[in-house]
Amino acid sequence: MSVLVVGTIALDTVQTPFGEKKDILGGSGVYAATAASFFGPAAIVGVVGSDFPQEHLEYLKSRKINTESIQTMAGETFRWSGYYEYDMNQAHTKDTRLNVLLSFDPKLTAEQKKSDYVFLANLDPELQLKVLDQLEEPKLIAMDTMDFWINSKREALKKVISRVDIVLINDAEARQFMETPNLPVAAAKIIKLGAKAVIIKKGEHGALLFSEGVHFSAPSYPQEMLRDPTGAGDSFAGGFMGYLAKTDDRSEKNIRRAIIMGSVLASFNVEDFSLERMRRLQPSEISTRFNEFKKFSEFEILEVKI
Repeated sequence: MSVLVVGTIALDTVQTPFGEKKDILGGSGVYAATAASFFGPAAIVGVVGSDFPQEHLEYLKSRKINTESIQTMAGETFRWSGYYEYDMNQAHTKDTRLNVLLSFDPKLTAEQKKSDYVFLANLDPELQLKVLDQLEEPKLIAMDTMDFWINSKREALKKVISRVDIVLINDAEARQFMETPNLPVAAAKIIKLGAKAVIIKKGEHGALLFSEGVHFSAPSYPQEMLRDPTGAGDSFAGGFMGYLAKTDDRSEKNIRRAIIMGSVLASFNVEDFSLERMRRLQPSEISTRFNEFKKFSEFEILEVKI
């Protein structure tokens, strides 16, 4: 089954301890759709300016990502500029220029309105609500957000959460949003807003799943090659959604597997700038790394009485 991704399409300028790249392909929608495309068809809904390089659109099409709902508007593409220090979990924003994103009004095709698996990537929650209003009978909707929307559009964000199945959010944002240092408490409060489950992303420290009566802790990959963490959370979400759509299985057991698959895609994403590692990624590498996750997180039951 196909995954519908709604999110930003950007030109990023990124500096890490391993180099600097200017005006490279980025955006929450791009990373998520690319990761999802390793498991089956994907479609992306977003907006670009007249300055957006055609080669980037061709890349998305080469991944069999449906781009017919990418709007091109007069003006400049959304741009983000930031840097990372040796704590690669923390991005420092230098500049954000919304540009054509300010006029974006997402429109779904008749086919996209019937999508079964939908991911609302990091985007203005009011735009996420517009997408939700167009959907017919999706099987599963997941969403992501960021501190900017938590600060500026908290009530709209709460409305989105009340209408989705799974919320993906990083640990700092979960604490900020629910005003608590305790992650299980933060997750419980988010679930009370209406979501069925919460996945808290912890970067190099893995991910946590919370739902009613359920807690699952997923490990991270012991990363030796780390060049640019931009888009890792979006790649996690895309891998997660892509695997769920491919298997069409929304059981708790399969959601746990999907979280590991999301972690696998994120671990590849950080190995190079922009989508460069994804361009080289082969399906066999994904399977091999998934099995590595299983090996280093597996242990036997206690056989000695304490």
